[in-house]
Amino acid sequence: MTSIVLGVGASHTTLMNTRWAEVDHLERAHAFRDGLALAKERLVSAEPDLVVIVGSNHFRGFWLDLMPSFTIGVGRLVAAGEHGTPEGSQETDPEAAINIADAMIARHFDIAFSSELNVDHGISHAIQYLVPDGVPVLPVIINAFAPPLPTLFRTVAFGEALGRSILDLAGDRRVAVVATGGLSHSLPFPDWRHPNSDDDEFLVDSWKNGRGNWSDYEQRRRSIIIASPSRINEEFDRQFLADLAAGKAPGIADRLSNDDLVAQAGNGGNEIRAWLTMAAATGCVSGDVLAYSPMPEWLTGMAVATFEPSPIAVLAKETK
Repeated sequence: MTSIVLGVGASHTTLMNTRWAEVDHLERAHAFRDGLALAKERLVSAEPDLVVIVGSNHFRGFWLDLMPSFTIGVGRLVAAGEHGTPEGSQETDPEAAINIADAMIARHFDIAFSSELNVDHGISHAIQYLVPDGVPVLPVIINAFAPPLPTLFRTVAFGEALGRSILDLAGDRRVAVVATGGLSHSLPFPDWRHPNSDDDEFLVDSWKNGRGNWSDYEQRRRSIIIASPSRINEEFDRQFLADLAAGKAPGIADRLSNDDLVAQAGNGGNEIRAWLTMAAATGCVSGDVLAYSPMPEWLTGMAVATFEPSPIAVLAKETK
């Protein structure tokens, strides 16, 4: 019988790759990196034969010509390789992905799918730092930056359906679920419907017309992001981690509207949808927070946590 052997939540940032020398003297930077290393040790020890990675896309694989709320990669997975992250084709398991997509449809989630999914560090950062060598991945993308966004309530329901669909896989599969993104931070990404400045207009144009010529936009885009001020809400982050580690993902979703989330955690905080999905997929079991480091140098509240869901995963399959 297939089981979900571990859940992991971890923040991502390409600045960890490109600006490590500038923070090497900071204990909190090392605390986050050490937390990632410990999470990978636990993943290796769990011996998964498939890692489902739930993350976001920063307008590299998805554009404003088509922006689904939830997408699963069912074929080739191509990583952009930006700023020191993995590049090119990644190892996947198309048969498992298609079976999970079918099971999600049966559970009334009209999930989008892609047979040639292009991703950025919203997926590949987890591949770089967490996924054991040689283990295939199954990417799930949640729209976190192009409103209207799925509600947190719907995201938790999606995670519950995803977990039960994983458990439906034939054979004795061992599956880990990794969430990547967040916590609190603000990116200079405008609401594409209401650009308010020249930089906003430039970014929206890149999201509409960047497919196939992204390099034409990258230099200015990167400079806009790097120049943006840090906005981290430590109180929000610590409460979110405490609630998630206590198995309270549904309560988080109940109390936070989309607007409330952005007001408290910034637009980058929208990536907690990945964490909520992972928590729901693993049965909302209690977890272990391995690190929390507010990193204004990386613009983000950085965290790592693990969740051991096996008893709940079996129950979920029996009572679905």
